[in-house]
Amino acid sequence: MNPTPAQLKKLTAVARQAAGRAYAPYSKFPVGAAVLTTTGKIYAGCNVENASYGLTNCAERTAIFTAVAAGEKNLRLRCVVVYTPTAGATAPCGACRQVIYEFGPAARVLSCCDSRERIDVSIDALLPGAFGPHDLA
Repeated sequence: MNPTPAQLKKLTAVARQAAGRAYAPYSKFPVGAAVLTTTGKIYAGCNVENASYGLTNCAERTAIFTAVAAGEKNLRLRCVVVYTPTAGATAPCGACRQVIYEFGPAARVLSCCDSRERIDVSIDALLPGAFGPHDLA
């Protein structure tokens, strides 16, 4: 089930606000994300960098982990919106794609930016050949 236009507008606003809270002193590349769950709840996340780059957490994963920490049982994602204050839209990294698939194998992923450019695809298109918990049974 795709999000409504009103939900997409809200998700985009939430992701944009989250980017403003990013901790990105090294890359200077703030990212915000908002996820819509099948329960209709929206969770936000931003990237949080670390001097030890491997310890950095992306906005998409922060939003998803926030939903889990908030008590979303059997979390299923309907949509993930990623916002970057750039001229071009930026798709999620490989690690985020895998985490999105774990919790939303049919999720829509929308990347947006300061221009009108958009990347609007399913997680399957972003991560062909993905595997998740249903594949391990």
